[in-house]
Amino acid sequence: MSVPRAAAVALAAALLAGCVEQAPRVDPTVVTAPVAMPTPTPAEPTVAERCAATVADLSQAEQIGQLLMMGISADLDSAEQKAIEKYSVGSVILMDQDGKSVKNVAKLVKKLAKLDAGILVAADQEGGQVQRLDGSGFAVIPSAKKQAKLSASELAEDAAAWGKDLAEAGVRLNLAPVADVVPDDLTERNMAIARLDRGYGSDPEQVSEKVAAFTAGMHAAGIAVAVKHFPGLGITTVHTDAAKKATDSVTTLEDAALRPFQDALPTTDAVMVSLATYTRIDSEMAVYSPLVIGWLRDNGFDKVVISDDLGAARAAQAVAAKQRAAKFVAAGGDLALTVDPATVSKMVSGLKAAAKDDSAFAARIAESATRVLILKESVGLEVCK
Repeated sequence: MSVPRAAAVALAAALLAGCVEQAPRVDPTVVTAPVAMPTPTPAEPTVAERCAATVADLSQAEQIGQLLMMGISADLDSAEQKAIEKYSVGSVILMDQDGKSVKNVAKLVKKLAKLDAGILVAADQEGGQVQRLDGSGFAVIPSAKKQAKLSASELAEDAAAWGKDLAEAGVRLNLAPVADVVPDDLTERNMAIARLDRGYGSDPEQVSEKVAAFTAGMHAAGIAVAVKHFPGLGITTVHTDAAKKATDSVTTLEDAALRPFQDALPTTDAVMVSLATYTRIDSEMAVYSPLVIGWLRDNGFDKVVISDDLGAARAAQAVAAKQRAAKFVAAGGDLALTVDPATVSKMVSGLKAAAKDDSAFAARIAESATRVLILKESVGLEVCK
C-alpha cells in the first residue's frame, strides 16, 4: 500500500532530524592534533637515471671519450697512454697479447685503472684462431665449430670457466660470440667466418642455441658479451679486415639468418655491427646505416651498439678517418672501435665538428655515452653517481 505524499514528507523530515540529533557534537575548547601522514620514501634513481645525470655533468670532450674503444698493446706504450689521457678514451681492446699470462694482463689492467678507474677493458676471446689472450692461466678455447658439438649445458659450463679467466685478468667485455650463419654451400668460400671455424653452423636455430649458451656462461662469470657481426657475414666471401669492400646482395632485415641476433637481444650486453654492405637493406655499410642499426632499436634493443674495427680494417678506409666515428654515431651507433690509436685524434675531431652546430647530434653523443656508462656499471665499474 502506498504512503500519502504528505505523510512521506513528514516521515523523511523526522528521520533527518533524528540523524542530526544523533551526530556527535564537537567541543570547540578541545584542540585535536592533526593526523600525521607518512612521508613517502623517495624512489631510488635507476641506473639509467644515475648514468644520464653523470653524463650531463661531463664536458662534451669527456662524453666523446666514452664513445671510443681504442686498441692497446701489451705494454701500453707512451703514445697509447697519451691518447687515453688527452682524449678521455673510455674503453680499450687488448691487442698483441700473445703469450701474456693472466697475471701480466691483470697488471696491465691495473695500470689502465691508474689513468682512469672507469676504463672498460675488452678482448676478442671467441676461441680457435680468434683468442687474443692465450698465455699462462688462460684455458685454450676451442673454435666455435668445435664448441657447436657440445650440448648447451656443456658449452655454458665451459664458457663460465673461460669467463672466469677473463675476470681474473680484469677483462670485463668479451667481443664474442659470433652469431653469423653461413649457408652450407658457402662454407668453403666464406673467408670471415667458416674458413676460420668461427661459426656455430648453418642452421639459425642451432646457432641461436649456442650463442645463448656461450652468453649464459660468460654472464655466470660476470663477463659482458657483444654478439657479432650484425646483420651477419655468412654470405660474404671476403674478409672486411683485408678487402676494400665486402658485399652481401642476399640478406634482408626479414632474413632467417638474423634469428640468432634477434634471439640474443634480450640477454646480450652489446651488438657489434659489421663493415659489410647489404645492398638489399641499404647502400651504406652496415656501421653507417640507420636502417641496419634502426632494426636493432625497433626490436627493443636499447643497449650498446659497437662498431667493428674502424681503424685498421681495409673496408673502413673507404671513409676518411675523421668521418668514421661521426657517421657511425649519426646512424645510431654508440661505441666506435678502432684498433689503430693513430686514428683516435681524427675521430674525436670529427665528432666535435659534427656536434658543433648541431644540437641533435650533441644529444646523440650524450645518449650513447649514457648507454656506455650503463654497460660499465653492469660489469662492476662504478662510474655513475
